[in-house]
Amino acid sequence: MFRSVITGTGCYIPPHIQTNQDFAQHVFYTENQEPLDTPPQVVVEKFKQITGIAERRYTADDLTASDIGTIAAKAAIANSGIDAETIDQIIVAHNYGNTLKNTIQMDSVPSLAARIKHDLGIKNPNCIAYDILFGCPGWIQGVIQADAFFKAGIAKKALVIGTETLSRVIDMYDRDSMIFSDGAGACVLEYKEVQADGPGILSASVQTHSVDEAYYINMGCSYFPGSDPKVRYIKMKGRKVYEYAMTHVPVAMKDCIDKSGVEIKDIKKIFIHQANEKMDEGIIKGLYKLYNTKDIPKDIMPMSIHWLGNSSVATVPTLYDLVLHGKIEGHELQTGDVILFASVGAGMHINAVCYRY
Repeated sequence: MFRSVITGTGCYIPPHIQTNQDFAQHVFYTENQEPLDTPPQVVVEKFKQITGIAERRYTADDLTASDIGTIAAKAAIANSGIDAETIDQIIVAHNYGNTLKNTIQMDSVPSLAARIKHDLGIKNPNCIAYDILFGCPGWIQGVIQADAFFKAGIAKKALVIGTETLSRVIDMYDRDSMIFSDGAGACVLEYKEVQADGPGILSASVQTHSVDEAYYINMGCSYFPGSDPKVRYIKMKGRKVYEYAMTHVPVAMKDCIDKSGVEIKDIKKIFIHQANEKMDEGIIKGLYKLYNTKDIPKDIMPMSIHWLGNSSVATVPTLYDLVLHGKIEGHELQTGDVILFASVGAGMHINAVCYRY
């Protein structure tokens, strides 16, 4: 049989560290443009208790989302050992295009995928480069799309990248701005002949809820009084996002596992979108509850949010690459391990992929 196999990974970790204490002198405002009653230091302390984030990374001022995506892509190609000219598709997940430092204008023409193909120096015109917009689950959706193209006989080799510079679309007067960060992660996927118990994608699950949920995460004006209403920043209804995730993400993850033919006890690691530590822990508990078990392996969920923050489409591929290269203490993979990738984000979208390493 043939399966889609990840043959190389890479990531870009931005150099600039922004600690929680860097926000302790900020004056935060409410959605109604009124100052928060809570002192900034207390806001920062409560933020860490809830999200687990102590620091986050911002990219260098002169680099864009396509630049850092290229860095991650080069690492993935080198790790896979393939000839870049043999890549059939370059799929780039992002949400805000290339946004220059100190501006808020988003540039996605040409597509980031086309820019990255250019920067990689790939000349093959049959290497098709395109972007997808799917909120934070974008990289996983790119993997699902590549798998579908492979099964349709349209492609055999794909480069899937998630890249984002969220630090350039945040409202510094909004306490939610402390969640977001920059980063990029990438993988090379190849359609390979394998044994029944061999590596590759075993199953996938995707859902979109866009009734009231469509605007839980969107673009809105600054919370600072008198700010220009035409200038937009990323905004999030945190409580609604949390409740949505608790309700729907475990169900989608279970659907993916059930389709794969493996049992919950066979899952060795869950690489979940690094959005919020408490939320991610709640999702995992919800998943195991659906299987009527409280026996959650203590090392099931590697985390990078504490020091990298939430880099949207980049969190899952970055986390996976870090684990594979021994950079997340206490976490490693052995040949034959079954893992789950899962994410949730603006749309609202949910997806999951069950994969054998």
